[in-house]
Amino acid sequence: MSTPLAESGPRAATGPQYTLRRAGATAVVVSLAAGLRHYDRGGVELVESYGESVIAPGAAGITLAPFANRVDGGLWHLGGKAQQLDITEVARNNAIHGLLRNTGYAVLEQSEGHVLQEAAIHPQHGYPFLARHQVRHELTPSGALRVSQTLVNDSPGRAPFVLGAHPYFRLGDVPTEQLSITVDAATWLAANHRMIPTQALPVDDAHDLRRGRPVGELRMDTAFTDLAFTAVSPQISPHDGVARHTLSAPDGRSVSLWHDSSVAYVHVFITPDFPGRSLAVAMEPMTGPANAFNSGNGLRWLEPGESFTMRWGIDSEL
Repeated sequence: MSTPLAESGPRAATGPQYTLRRAGATAVVVSLAAGLRHYDRGGVELVESYGESVIAPGAAGITLAPFANRVDGGLWHLGGKAQQLDITEVARNNAIHGLLRNTGYAVLEQSEGHVLQEAAIHPQHGYPFLARHQVRHELTPSGALRVSQTLVNDSPGRAPFVLGAHPYFRLGDVPTEQLSITVDAATWLAANHRMIPTQALPVDDAHDLRRGRPVGELRMDTAFTDLAFTAVSPQISPHDGVARHTLSAPDGRSVSLWHDSSVAYVHVFITPDFPGRSLAVAMEPMTGPANAFNSGNGLRWLEPGESFTMRWGIDSEL
């Protein structure tokens, strides 16, 4: 292994900082929640950044395990027995964004172009399982970003899970209001006032992002599914290919979230409340939607010793 690339001490609020450099691209990955704190190509910022001693605003860049988004009231049932997760979204009385948001990850591997981190999920309130979440951030030879998230079940019994991530996107200094968003999804999930999905519906005029919509006219906190996947080679079927969701600038530049077919949902969050920005856009890859522990939608189970990996990344045309 090469010399460690941690560039600040553990006293930073987000823990050690790991700076990756390749092909004119720079990414800064932090220990806390295995988060992506910064990513640029050729000096063009492609995600919303924040300071090393600032807890990720709006969960910017963090990874999510063993559930993504929300669990209704933090309550679900396992074999008929109630499981009560700690309430971490007090205003809506939900558990939110998994069990590792406040956990520092340990480094397993690192080089100039990649870092692999791992954190344990110990048996606790509402999740009586032992598991490991491994997150690998890597810059490709072209400077694009690839991320893989692997959950390993170290328990003696089957363990349920949803994996996800929470990146916010930007395109350098282009005002977010001037960008267009394209999400090739045929279905959206209606939700109640506590952001718990109630039904899946075909996209209507208000939720159809397949042909691109100006971000400035949207305020959205919505999950989408029935995503369009494209084969990455003639030998691979579209179902086993990748889906892409894109922010585009008027000058033709773009930044895209891509993910493999293990990710069946993408959550779009367009908010005026991100610090220092008039508008911010998160496009969140998730293997299941909010409240999957109750609805069963997108919920997966790992047998003892089994593992599962989701893959996603960030491409750009600059």
